[in-house]
Amino acid sequence: MKTVNENLIMKHHRKREGRAQRRKANPRIFFMQSPANVLKPAPMTEEHPIERAGIVAIVGRTNVGKSTLVNHLLGEKVSIVSDTVQTTRNVIRAILTEDRGQLVFLDTPGVHKAQGDMGKNLNKAARSAVQGVDAILLVLDASSKPEMEDDGWFRRITREEVPCIVALNKSDRSYDCSSQYKELWEAVKVDRESEKELQWLNVSALQGINMPGLLTGMFGLVPEGPALFPDDILTDYPRKLNIADVVREKFFHRLEQELPHALAIWVEDIQEGEKKWTVEVSVMVERHSQKGIVIGDKGRLIKWVREQAEKELYEMYGVRFKLKLWVKVEKNWRKNFWILKKLGYA
Repeated sequence: MKTVNENLIMKHHRKREGRAQRRKANPRIFFMQSPANVLKPAPMTEEHPIERAGIVAIVGRTNVGKSTLVNHLLGEKVSIVSDTVQTTRNVIRAILTEDRGQLVFLDTPGVHKAQGDMGKNLNKAARSAVQGVDAILLVLDASSKPEMEDDGWFRRITREEVPCIVALNKSDRSYDCSSQYKELWEAVKVDRESEKELQWLNVSALQGINMPGLLTGMFGLVPEGPALFPDDILTDYPRKLNIADVVREKFFHRLEQELPHALAIWVEDIQEGEKKWTVEVSVMVERHSQKGIVIGDKGRLIKWVREQAEKELYEMYGVRFKLKLWVKVEKNWRKNFWILKKLGYA
C-alpha cells in the first residue's frame, strides 16, 4: 500500500479484486492524494450526468440530530454520534452524488451556551458555515420546546439571501412542538421586518421518516451545474481527525456526562503496513484525577474503547488497525490556543 501525504480525502471505493467477496457487507473507504484544486468541477459523463450541484450548510443547536441526519442521507457513517453536547467539534464535509446531482453537506458543531474558548470557537465555526453556501438546512428538535439558540438561528437566517429548509427532526416522538417553532419564526419575521419564506418538513433522521422528501427539497434549492467533487468521494475530512473522532465517540459512549468536555483525542502518528496500520493516539485530559476515569478499573474502559474503535476503523478502511492509546495530562487544554489550533478547534 502506498504511503500518502497528510492532506487526504476519503474515497468510497468500488470492490477490489481479491477482497470483494469477504467485504461485500462493508463498503471499502480508502484515501487518495488531495490536490490543491480538489474543488475543480468534475466532468459530466453519459454514465453519471450531473444536473444540480451545491453546498448545503446543516445548522442548528446542539443535540438536534444533525450528524444522524447526515449519516442517514449518505447511507454511511461520516459524523460521530452521541447524546453529549459538543460531540461534533469540526465542520465536516460529506458528499452525496446520485442521478439528480451532487450535494455537499457541511455538518457543523451545534450552537450552545458556550463556556470557555473552545465552546466560543465551535459556535463561531457553526455560524460562519452559512457563508458562501447555496442553501441552508436548519435542523430543529420537534420533540422539545424552542430555545434561545433556535431563536438566534431564525434571526441569522433572515439576513441570509440563500434559500432555507427547516427539518423538524424527531417528529416520530409523541411530544410535538412544531407549531411553537412556526410561531417563533413568524414573530422573528415581524421583529426583523423580513419577508423570507422557509420550507418546513417533519422528519425523523433516526427512523428515516420523510428523508427522501427532504433530499428532494434540497436538490430543488441548489443551482444547476457540474459536480464539485468526483462522484466516488464520500468526504474530504482529514484521516487523522476522522480516526480521532472514532476514538472520542467510544469514550463518549462509556463516560456519558462524567468527563467528555475535558477529553480530547489527537493522532500523533500513523504507520501503514500492507495488512495493518499502527496508530499512536494521545488521549488528553485536564487533571491527573481524570486519568483514572479514562483508563478505568484495571484498564477495562480504555481497553474496551481501543477494541471498539479498531473494529469500526477496520469496517471503514478495510485494513486492520492497532491503536496505541496514551493518556496525557494537559492542564486547562481548552484554554490553550495552540492546542485548540492543533485539534482544529481554533
